[in-house]
Amino acid sequence: MRIFAPRIILFLILFPLFFPAWLYGQTQKHGIPAGMAADLIHAVIEAGRTTYSEHIVEHLSEQNILTASENWEKENTLPLPAQFLSMSSKFSNSRGIGMKYRLMSLWPINKNNLPKNSSEKLGLEEVAKNPEKPFTWIVPREGRWYFQAIYPDMAVSNTCVSCHNLHPNSPKKDFEKGDVLGGIIIDLPLAKRSEKNVDDKFLLEPEVVADYIHSVLESDRTVYSKTIVNRLGNQNPLTVKENWMDSKSIMLPAQFLLNTADLIQGSEMGLSFWLISHFPINLQNRPANEFEVRGLENVEVHPIRPVTQLTQIGQKKYFQAIYADIATSQGCVDCHNNHPNSPKTDFKLGDVMGGISLNFPLKQ
Repeated sequence: MRIFAPRIILFLILFPLFFPAWLYGQTQKHGIPAGMAADLIHAVIEAGRTTYSEHIVEHLSEQNILTASENWEKENTLPLPAQFLSMSSKFSNSRGIGMKYRLMSLWPINKNNLPKNSSEKLGLEEVAKNPEKPFTWIVPREGRWYFQAIYPDMAVSNTCVSCHNLHPNSPKKDFEKGDVLGGIIIDLPLAKRSEKNVDDKFLLEPEVVADYIHSVLESDRTVYSKTIVNRLGNQNPLTVKENWMDSKSIMLPAQFLLNTADLIQGSEMGLSFWLISHFPINLQNRPANEFEVRGLENVEVHPIRPVTQLTQIGQKKYFQAIYADIATSQGCVDCHNNHPNSPKTDFKLGDVMGGISLNFPLKQ
């Protein structure tokens, strides 16, 4: 009894602390409706492609340094914006996380990008007529329910327009900037077929949605690092540097992600992400609160696993996650090791340089 009594007392002290959280989890479920999850993922896909189109392709083209072309590897040029998106989607899809996305069109230059079934064809026709909203549906496949959404693929740059209008294999040659070129389909696994109440409001776990968003971000930055920075960064007269806007240069991989973050920040979706570090070149990228400090410490030790929390601001609940920011290119390493404002100058490829802080609102 001497041993058991203190345990009873400890239980009675601690149980009230944990009981509300346990009861709360049993009676209310928070998550992201499938339709909202697809919207968040699409926003990141579009922001990444816009960053590439406007700040890489058009920036270098306007300065007569480098152009984008279909045979970019052979001609040592830039990939077209559509090719950049396709490479990013293939990289993300290959990770096997569940969510997949790809480009398709009713008028593709590459016949592999035609719709694969009648639902996809109908979806493309609908977003061409009504580009203000996605076409969505739920389909059973391989013992599961999947939510699918097609968003309009807009001609975001003159490069997109001229490529389609001048290409010998293009079945449509009268596109203008801002026209719908095709669609981006996002495929989300929802639940097993035994689940009865499945619709676009079916709640996905926030940890899963965060992983999907992070996968798009990392895929974009990886493709940019390997295909653009590592391949072209040292070719005269092109350089990779911090002050790229007013020179014959391209941005660093970290700046690519931050430019994408700026585009997302301007939307009304509530999604935000940012780079943070214990060793930032820019002091604005220091951890802003205790959670970010703890998150950075954890991902430095366990980079494969994000640190997450639920928080509340007023009446709104938010999900926050911190992922490891790993040095994926030599340009990242050289910039930090040689920068006069860098507090750490011994980074190596593969090191954790900081973290990506990701935040979005929850639905109840």
